[in-house]
Amino acid sequence: MMNRRSVSVLFVCTGNICRSPMAQGVAEAVAAKLNKAMIFDSAGTGDWHAGEAPDPRAVHAARRRGYDIAEQRARAVTDEDFSLFDHIIGMDAGHKRWLVTARDVRRLDERPVSLLMDWSVGLAGRDVPDPYYGDDAAFDNALDLIEKGVDGLIRRI
Repeated sequence: MMNRRSVSVLFVCTGNICRSPMAQGVAEAVAAKLNKAMIFDSAGTGDWHAGEAPDPRAVHAARRRGYDIAEQRARAVTDEDFSLFDHIIGMDAGHKRWLVTARDVRRLDERPVSLLMDWSVGLAGRDVPDPYYGDDAAFDNALDLIEKGVDGLIRRI
């Protein structure tokens, strides 16, 4: 159960095997380094990969930068997430639309839904591109943006 004194953040991407696990891993490391009491999790808009580890390319890209995401397991966003998390953050505009629609149609708690890059100065409105169909450079590019977004998020909360 979450400690309500801690700010909680849910990162969301499509299958919860690339971008959102990387964001969770980066956020956990940055918050620990800054000694901030925060709780992070990640989920996908669908359950296609439920129970699976992150994509090996995401694990490798994260590991090269000192983040350990290998033990995370994919899951889908649940209705309960809208009452558990203080902030729900999509990796791209499609995820944000999906989250806002799910929240509003199901009349769930009005938790703030944002894009990760909205937290980074000068990059608001930008998507973290899906690296799944790309090469190692696509994962590095996504991780570059995730690091910028997470840094802004943690410093602003």
